[in-house]
Amino acid sequence: MAQTKFWFFFWSAALCIVNVQKVYSDRLPIVLWHGMGDTCCFPFSLGGVRKFLESEIGVYVKSIEIGNSIVEDFKSGYLVHPNQQIEMVCAELSKDAMLNNGFNAIGFSQGGQFLRGLVQRCSTARVKNLITLGGQHQGVFGLPNCPSLSSRTCDRFRQLLNYAAYTELMQNFLVQATYWHDPLNEVKYKNFSTFLADINNELFINQSYVANLQKLNNFVMVQFNNDTIVQPLETQWFGYYKPGQDKVTQGLKESELFIKDRLGLKKMDDDNKLVFLECEGNHLQFTKEWFREKLFSYLM
Repeated sequence: MAQTKFWFFFWSAALCIVNVQKVYSDRLPIVLWHGMGDTCCFPFSLGGVRKFLESEIGVYVKSIEIGNSIVEDFKSGYLVHPNQQIEMVCAELSKDAMLNNGFNAIGFSQGGQFLRGLVQRCSTARVKNLITLGGQHQGVFGLPNCPSLSSRTCDRFRQLLNYAAYTELMQNFLVQATYWHDPLNEVKYKNFSTFLADINNELFINQSYVANLQKLNNFVMVQFNNDTIVQPLETQWFGYYKPGQDKVTQGLKESELFIKDRLGLKKMDDDNKLVFLECEGNHLQFTKEWFREKLFSYLM
């Protein structure tokens, strides 16, 4: 009798998954990854974005939650190392039957570089189009107006990062230290950044990172032209400061990373897989109309 109940439950669950997949069969699911100072499900942020996408595109949308509660998810944006987060998310997504046939992914702020890390490291994640909104692909050097419940918290983070970003303690303790990119000390950054320097192939070329990134149909990067949080602005398009100073910036195509094609981005550009979009708002400030016009074509 117990066995009969088990198989009834198993086939009922399987049938439910099949029926749900049929509802969304026309379009790929979407995975969202929130940024610093946010969570998966706040109704005024990603919770609202999820409902917007579900209602307007009619797809299954999964908003990544790190931990077992909203509080844990919020703290993860500051205190759970990106390497650990990516490992957890890779395992979680591989168990979601709705994502078996591939999905599109949208990263918000630091969630953008985390999703790119997922694409490069997680072979089971079949991402078709990667969209990053205000992502910091070459890192940051400064945290002006950082999103936090307390401005005092932001000030403390800034002070810590300015003086001790590449210490083992800070690299393990504070998420933002793992993508802190000091243009005045490139050698130290490349040797002691425990996340960004790795996924950007700074010390040596991990060919699996290159190969996995090449599998994308499109890598869409959105830059917010009036951003007061991300510094420098150009990192959202994979640009950064010219090495050795923190005043003059350069675009992706001027960088050594692109010229030597250490990450395969030159090849992706040749294949028309890199897309650079602008939004005139502040950090992550966009309208539904802008989102429909600029991004729906990569999600439909």
